[in-house]
Amino acid sequence: MADAPASPGQLIWLKLKRNRTAMFGLAVLVVLYISSIFAGYLAPAHYATQNREVSWHPPQLDDLHLFDAAGDFRGPFVYGTKRVHPAIAEYEVEPDVVVELDFFTRGDTWSFFGLFESDMHLFGWSDPKRPVFLFGSDLYGRDILSRVLYGSQISLSVGIIGILISMSLGMFLGGVAGYFGGRIDFVLMRFIEVILSIPGLYLILTLRQAFGQDLPSTQSYFMIIIVLAFVGWAANARVVRGMVLSIKENDYVTAAEALGVSRFNIIRNHILPNTWSFAIVTATLYVPYYILSEVALSFLGVGIQEPEASWGNMLKDAQNIRNLTDYPWVLVPGFFIFLATMAYNYLGDGLRDAADPRSKV
Repeated sequence: MADAPASPGQLIWLKLKRNRTAMFGLAVLVVLYISSIFAGYLAPAHYATQNREVSWHPPQLDDLHLFDAAGDFRGPFVYGTKRVHPAIAEYEVEPDVVVELDFFTRGDTWSFFGLFESDMHLFGWSDPKRPVFLFGSDLYGRDILSRVLYGSQISLSVGIIGILISMSLGMFLGGVAGYFGGRIDFVLMRFIEVILSIPGLYLILTLRQAFGQDLPSTQSYFMIIIVLAFVGWAANARVVRGMVLSIKENDYVTAAEALGVSRFNIIRNHILPNTWSFAIVTATLYVPYYILSEVALSFLGVGIQEPEASWGNMLKDAQNIRNLTDYPWVLVPGFFIFLATMAYNYLGDGLRDAADPRSKV
């Protein structure tokens, strides 16, 4: 018995698996999003926990050891440090003091999307008075690793939620405009042209000033998503409209109309499914735009506000040239921004090639 022919989705996946660069991007994104979901558990401390007596502590990741001076295995540990001067962020190692990293420890309370709370963490330090900063600490002595993990929940989710809203609107309105044509098409296309003329960044800046500087971070978060999605759907709708103008001339659409299938069902079941490959590819290529937009707005001080953590507002410390030269670990969030953006671009390029019907399996 002959094997059933592969579906379009299966063919795309077969081609995608052969693209090592795209699969690397997919693996990186899976790790980033899993870390974001379980940030409270993976982070050794809460993003707002301060230890001001150890502000601007250098990263200790390169000082992590498994064996002591005698060659005996002790598990992961770092040597203690002490501040040279209370007014200067300069530290020296205390070789006689060992601070061990303990796994599955109790610490700051965290919430899993409001469903439940816990104080269990993947790892912590044995001496509460000697915190370990694998990625260093900031001006207030907050753990940068913990803030990066918590900040990923905001910076990465903005892209996913924003693209879901904009692609849904773009596909639906583009499909309606292309299928019905006439006055509906004319009105929708003129409306789309108006939307395309609105610069999203300036619109957010204007709304931010209109609502005042004391706007809570939660409201700023949703405002950024709504505005970016409102501006972003128009370009997708125009492309989908062009695709639908061609798809609606196919025989299966004509047959469905002759059988009395409603226009809504024709659009939903016969036309829009043929634009899914475009939607998937476009989504993966557009998500970095939403991530970088949130980063830019938070960096400018009009997005997520302190003490909430996002990759953008964490980079605000890099605006000071002295911080940048004396404490280069303030650029750690920039590395994760670069990593997420490149991973999405690699995956998007791979999906674009895999969705091309002219490419070979």
